[in-house]
Amino acid sequence: MTGSLFDDLDAPDPGSRAPGDEEDRGARPAGRARRSRSRAPLAVRMRPRRLDEIVGQQHLLRPGSPLQVLAGEDRGPAGPSSIILWGPPGTGKTTLAHVIARGVSRKFVELSAITAGVKDVRRVMDEALTDRDLHGRTTVLFLDEIHRFTKAQQDALLPGVENQWVVLVAATTENPSFSVISPLLSRSLLLTLQPLERADIGALLDRAVADPRGLDGEVALSPEAREHLLDLCGGDARKALTSLEAAAGVAFSEQPVPHGEGDQDGADGAADDDGDDDGDRARPVPVITREHAEEALDRAAVRYDKNGDQHYDVVSAFIKSIRGSDVDAAMHYLARMIEAGEDPRFIARRLIISASEDIGTADPTALQTAVAAADAVQLIGMPEGRIPLAQAVAHLATAPKSNAAYTAINEAIADVRAGRAGPVPLHLRDAHYPGAGQLGHGRGYVYSHDEPNGVAAQQYPPDELVGTDYYRPTEHGREREIAHRLEILRGIVRGR
Repeated sequence: MTGSLFDDLDAPDPGSRAPGDEEDRGARPAGRARRSRSRAPLAVRMRPRRLDEIVGQQHLLRPGSPLQVLAGEDRGPAGPSSIILWGPPGTGKTTLAHVIARGVSRKFVELSAITAGVKDVRRVMDEALTDRDLHGRTTVLFLDEIHRFTKAQQDALLPGVENQWVVLVAATTENPSFSVISPLLSRSLLLTLQPLERADIGALLDRAVADPRGLDGEVALSPEAREHLLDLCGGDARKALTSLEAAAGVAFSEQPVPHGEGDQDGADGAADDDGDDDGDRARPVPVITREHAEEALDRAAVRYDKNGDQHYDVVSAFIKSIRGSDVDAAMHYLARMIEAGEDPRFIARRLIISASEDIGTADPTALQTAVAAADAVQLIGMPEGRIPLAQAVAHLATAPKSNAAYTAINEAIADVRAGRAGPVPLHLRDAHYPGAGQLGHGRGYVYSHDEPNGVAAQQYPPDELVGTDYYRPTEHGREREIAHRLEILRGIVRGR
């Protein structure tokens, strides 16, 4: 496999090419072009250099926006502000930081929260203060993975951010509301990056195939392979470009090596001895097929983190889909959790809660199914455990819904917390210990089984709650029958 495919063209921008340089790619010996590249990954080589090269995130790139000001492309009255970039992997957080770094009169410092400590932060702050006061130069501090910083480390950033010794550009995949301290949040602008659209990723792939910084037209991308990469990258630009590079490598590995190119020079794509590259250009351009793309990428990227927003957002959508009786959406979210490696016991616990909260006595068997699924997962484990989980999801999503029991206990608890918990009526109190009778305990109690219908007319709640209805069955499923029976029962018990 040729190594040139993964190299970066270390040439200046086309506009800065010196007079006499060859403008035509076809007029440039292939071997010379290939050897001028570094071996940086494709995703790094294709990183945009200006804001107008960035695809997606247009809601953050309008004229006058904080990013335009930071990048030096909007010179309005507003000064640069510290920002926190929050978004999923592969949406352009690091790219935006590097574009901002190219602004004029800027010193760019990059720290990683994984390796940097308080001492490193303080050193940057001291140098930034000196650069500002002595040289009139603004320091842009890019802090990646800021959610990994401890509170003490984030506290060390506050003086520099508040006094604008530095302009902080922080990136995180975690919700800053939970991972960034409040004082730092209040001194920064929170910008939320969205997952890239399919069209955005497609434009990046097309650019990477043709751009001299990328694959430079040395391969072609078939429509089927392009669609496969778009299907499985999950809105992650970095993953899409990495997969394209791997698929291109597979395509090149299947190309026959021309006769006489078995030596090192031939493998590097050097020109013929006479300086003519006709033989190199005569070779057909490898085409990346769907099979090549499948070999490089056979499993979709699942955006999910077990302790962060994706964990809570996906399970929230899962439960709401069951509650909304959309069995297909519920199956989709179940599959996402399973594929992301979510603990199946967590999923089973959520199903048990849903069976009581959203279905209740409209279908009493739903809780039995959910508990049985939890037991089955414990017994057989994964991956087979997905089957009883799916059965439980199908049962719960298609069952009649009622939150009457859930609402009843919440209202009863609210009354207790509000102080509506009067003394237990004397006839209901425990009368089994000596002296209880003298206190009147149990006196006048009517034993229900002695009554004709097995229901006795007597007061059960405290005085202040007489006549209060907590449980109000719906007309769904079994509760339709319960509602009719409950009306009769309340009439007897309350002596109506």
